[in-house]
Amino acid sequence: MSLAEIYQQFITGMLNTTWYEYVAVFAGIASVWYSRAENILVYPVGLINTIIYIYISFNGHLLGEAAVNFYYTIMSFSGWYMWARKDQRKEIVLHITYSNKKERLQQIAFFLFFYISIFTALTYFKTAFFEGVIPWADALASATAFTGMWLMTKKKVESWYWWIATNIASIPLYFVKQYVFTSVYYLVLLVMAVFGLFEWMKKARLQNRQAKQ
Repeated sequence: MSLAEIYQQFITGMLNTTWYEYVAVFAGIASVWYSRAENILVYPVGLINTIIYIYISFNGHLLGEAAVNFYYTIMSFSGWYMWARKDQRKEIVLHITYSNKKERLQQIAFFLFFYISIFTALTYFKTAFFEGVIPWADALASATAFTGMWLMTKKKVESWYWWIATNIASIPLYFVKQYVFTSVYYLVLLVMAVFGLFEWMKKARLQNRQAKQ
């Protein structure tokens, strides 16, 4: 595909963007902003994004992404509860921390399990139902997102690495599916995820120093 064709597809895609896709995108950007700031509003705002994208993904035969957003919706309630928990002194219980070696291995195993499962399922769906499914790309975007969301509910710094991988995989995936505005959205999220990573690394170091005092 030439640059002229990419540009034309971009313009056409932007013109065809629905109002609810705009709502989902701006809610998603706000949600990531709140996540970076460790603000619990990440979850209620994020629910607006995920619920709309469940519909968008099904409509566009993005079954992997539909599954991801359904998972996001469920995990948002779990994360909302975990981030809101307080001890007897009314102080937040959960803090931003790094994963240890055992936890990092668990994360890799978690990712591989979902990648293999989703890839296998989507390969079947591609043959039986939806020709537009791209099994390896959908599985990659989905499995990294599953892992990132799981770790975010635990306030693990490593969640941002998985979000970065999700965004990189999702940019071309949505573009070829004609959801150009959503593709741009993931580009914005990629930049925000990099800043979020550095912000959480800083907070984790501060938390570690406070714990040692």
